[in-house]
Amino acid sequence: MTSKRASHVATPDQAQSRRNRGKTVRRSLVEASEAQDAALLARELRTSQTQQELAVIVVVEFTGELRKRKLTAAARLARTAASVMAGEEDLPGNEASALDLDASRTEFEELARSAGATIAATLVQRRQKPDASSLVGQGKLDEIVDVVASTNASLVLFDHDLTPSQLRNIESRLPCHVIDRSQLILDIFARHAKTREGQLQVELAQLKYQLPRLAGRGRAMSQLGGGIGTRGPGETQLETDRRKINLRIDHIKTQLDAVRRIRRQQRQRREAVPVPVVALVGYTNAGKSTLFNALTEAGVLESARMFATLDPKLRQLQLPSRRKILLSDTVGFIRNLPHTLVTSFRATLEEVERAEILLHVQDASSPMREEQKIQVKKVLAELGVSAKPVIQVLNKTDLIPLRELAHLSRDREAIPVSSLQRTGLDQLLKAVDAALVVDPLVESSFRLPQSEGSILTALERGAIINEKRFEGNLVFFRARGPASLLDRYCRFREKHHLS
Repeated sequence: MTSKRASHVATPDQAQSRRNRGKTVRRSLVEASEAQDAALLARELRTSQTQQELAVIVVVEFTGELRKRKLTAAARLARTAASVMAGEEDLPGNEASALDLDASRTEFEELARSAGATIAATLVQRRQKPDASSLVGQGKLDEIVDVVASTNASLVLFDHDLTPSQLRNIESRLPCHVIDRSQLILDIFARHAKTREGQLQVELAQLKYQLPRLAGRGRAMSQLGGGIGTRGPGETQLETDRRKINLRIDHIKTQLDAVRRIRRQQRQRREAVPVPVVALVGYTNAGKSTLFNALTEAGVLESARMFATLDPKLRQLQLPSRRKILLSDTVGFIRNLPHTLVTSFRATLEEVERAEILLHVQDASSPMREEQKIQVKKVLAELGVSAKPVIQVLNKTDLIPLRELAHLSRDREAIPVSSLQRTGLDQLLKAVDAALVVDPLVESSFRLPQSEGSILTALERGAIINEKRFEGNLVFFRARGPASLLDRYCRFREKHHLS
């Protein structure tokens, strides 16, 4: 028995060998697990890179609303009578309508790309008026279903705002997600919001958009929230969700009020020394950020994507008269900008409301420049700043032919510039200098002791010095600059000493 038991006892070398084999097995298992995890991660990364979100775009134009908008009642009656007498089936003016539709389609496709979507197909429809249940009608909706099935699209984008009932009816027919114009713009804003303030404003706009669309989850929306000991009508799930969203909206508004309060305090400290604000406004992708960098060397993001700039930027800029201003770069506007965005971004757009002058930057190379100009004016009117002085700036002049550029140069109301090539900037700064009313330019004569060299240096930095001469221990000169600067040293004015 002893010999048999002893034969089962492992020697020290055998025990060490077993431990080494166990470590090797465990190490190989860990390495295999790590390799498997790395392979899964790589496969997921390849999948995310190769499987892009395909989108089907639906662009709709309502010809009845278009004609009502373009023609007065008398003109519509006259045109209808003329077309009936001529035996025409449709009214003239379709060329302009086609141009508007093409521009709308191009703009919405660019919005989709800015949101990160890959366009699988674009469907265009013209109809007299919107369909109450599906916006596009049953026939067009069937076509959308077929296109989504053939392209395996995961998203359908409508270049129009959908009512909650229209959204539910369309989603019930489609196996993919449906997004309208306002929701797409909100998604782009959410992508570009970097600061806490911008993220709060985007969330506020999204919650306001979702609040009237909380429906469509079937019986779960009608179940009561009561239980044992809480008999009664209770609270439906829909009401619970609405209450939570309203509470979140109130909380975000409180936080934004705190942001406004801090901004107001900063503005009060800033206004202690009068530095006027000049704000850049304009249609999205008009080149505002490029112009902002060309004037201030700020180095902010320049991108051809729409709404690349979301958070406001402020930089100091010196004018030819050596007056200093604060130049503000703001979010771009767009056709049919959602009202929730305008109301939610009032904290950001306060710089526009406080600005002394607005620089309306326009894309001179865009064929829809006049239409974009009208859309920007509408948003400015909604903000209540349409009465402010506005300087028209025609940007991207390097993209238009020389003949057209010569025609633009004859327009005295607009200043042609090229932010990329940095041409026309001096003329723009002179126009801003001439339009400023706050802290006007004045000219005074000074008699200053040479021992006050710091005062002379301050005047040379902030004003233009002329006719400087030295007599004994005194310096005589004339200075032209902002009244706030020259009034600081009124005791050295020559007229004061002569009196």
